[in-house]
Amino acid sequence: MAEEIDLEAGEASAPPASGGLLGLAANALAAIGTIWIFAMMLAIVADVVGRNLLNAPITGVAEVCARSVVAIVFLQVSSAILSGRMTRADFFVRGLERATPRLMALVDALFSLVGAAVFLAILYSAWPDTVGAWRGSEYFGVQGVFTIPTLPFRAIIVIGSGFAVAAYLAVAVSHLSAYRKARP
Repeated sequence: MAEEIDLEAGEASAPPASGGLLGLAANALAAIGTIWIFAMMLAIVADVVGRNLLNAPITGVAEVCARSVVAIVFLQVSSAILSGRMTRADFFVRGLERATPRLMALVDALFSLVGAAVFLAILYSAWPDTVGAWRGSEYFGVQGVFTIPTLPFRAIIVIGSGFAVAAYLAVAVSHLSAYRKARP
């Protein structure tokens, strides 16, 4: 799959990243998110310049940027999971890792399974709103001033959650494999 946890050395490396199709897709989503951040920064700067120097703000920048932050997080979360960049309490993890690397692999697997369950719950709760946005042509903004469809933003949450579930499950399988291979 990718990097294995080095339990014989007594230290675990970063959680294994998927080098396969899942890793490629997660990195592609993260790249889209990064490009989106750059475009969002340009729009904000243009809005500030237009607002302060030309007295002509760009309509809708605040609304689109507010929704974009959430979308960008969901685009980039699966890549963060696969590369081991999700936040955790290192002071606890490092001590446990040194004392019992095998137990740490089990804790990491459990953490990954809980993470998969959380993102599955997010996917499950976001799905009906996404379908409703598709069927009802849902928009946000001020009608007559600025509106934008909610479907792309809602779909990104569903897609990002699905990839996060897959990423956490791949990491959990890898940690469980490391647990089985480690000496007791």
